[in-house]
Amino acid sequence: MLEVSVRREKKSKYYRGSRVCGWGRTGQHRRSGRKGGRGHAGYHKHYWTWVVKYAPDWFGKHGFTRPPALVPRYKGINVGKIDEMVEDLLRKGLAKEEDGKVRLNIVKLGFNKLLGGGRVSRPLIIETIKATEEAIKKVEEAGGQVIILGGE
Repeated sequence: MLEVSVRREKKSKYYRGSRVCGWGRTGQHRRSGRKGGRGHAGYHKHYWTWVVKYAPDWFGKHGFTRPPALVPRYKGINVGKIDEMVEDLLRKGLAKEEDGKVRLNIVKLGFNKLLGGGRVSRPLIIETIKATEEAIKKVEEAGGQVIILGGE
């Protein structure tokens, strides 16, 4: 049977009165010098082997970032919000009534995506650049239609 010795005594017991407890001259166990620098210091120098083993992708560029001008930004509005605004839009002339349905272009209102939140209580014809399936379904169930305009 393997015998295991139990360390019953703490190291500090043997250092009573030593003042430095095995850490050398005063101050050697303080500050960041003892751990190789602050933060990510030494990753190209004395911690390079750590980087190679545990974080090989740490340095360098990864992937491709499209120019912000080419990335489409969508500003959405829920169909429920449009339904609430219809009377106000008709009064201001931003929407018009055709055959008992209200027709409006949300791009002119500053939005380019139709989202499916909320309820639609009347038939609407909404012109937009993009729309979610849920939004299209809700508008069509209320007797309206969603017209997807060309362009991004």
